[in-house]
Amino acid sequence: MTDVQGYRAVLGVIGPSTNTVVQPDMERMRPPGVTNHYRGIFVTDPVALSNEDFLAGTTAISENTMAAVREAMTCKPDYLVLGMSAITFYGGIAGGAKFKAEVEGLAGVGASTGSESTVAALRAFGGIKRVSFVSPYYPVANAEVRRYLSESGFETVRDVPLECKCWTDIAKVTPERLTEVIAYLDGPDVDAIVQVGTNLSMVQLAAEKERELGKPVIAINTATYWHALRAIGINDKISGVGRLLEEH
Repeated sequence: MTDVQGYRAVLGVIGPSTNTVVQPDMERMRPPGVTNHYRGIFVTDPVALSNEDFLAGTTAISENTMAAVREAMTCKPDYLVLGMSAITFYGGIAGGAKFKAEVEGLAGVGASTGSESTVAALRAFGGIKRVSFVSPYYPVANAEVRRYLSESGFETVRDVPLECKCWTDIAKVTPERLTEVIAYLDGPDVDAIVQVGTNLSMVQLAAEKERELGKPVIAINTATYWHALRAIGINDKISGVGRLLEEH
């Protein structure tokens, strides 16, 4: 017997309770026969005024993740999609792998993380060596993203930490502001542009800029959901959200 609506897959989507972007983004990319079930990682909406504040806030997310995983598993999903990104980059490849292993060990099913999904997306396009990226983070977290990308074989040419003051402010960053940032990040020395930070709304803008610039522009929510679908053998091509889901 299979789930009547999720007859191809039931996905548990895990993200901070303050996040308002992951759920609609991933619903937009959901193919027929797949259902998404968002479970929040309880976290307050702290004010971040420094690198130290930001690290403390992301540490709280990390500490509360396992409770959200336990809750998600009560609906017996086939796979987990982790809709948080900063903590999946911390500690480089080894740190990201350790975090993923802890989640999968508790859940008993596989999981896609933002860090590994971003790297897998870059590799799917082929020929990418030099990247730039934007985040809602503080510089201390951008350094962790650069480290992860470097260990994965990609050179970061430029990056922008938007230094959003609280988690809910991330969802208020406008397409106009992101367009300005992308113009700064782009250049002939950059093979691809990446956006990290799952509450930063950039799925639509990334698809538009990809067509305009003629190079991959990868939104982390797109990459993570794509990675999850492909991991469970669902190879549907989804239109309107960029080349990753349309071609790979």
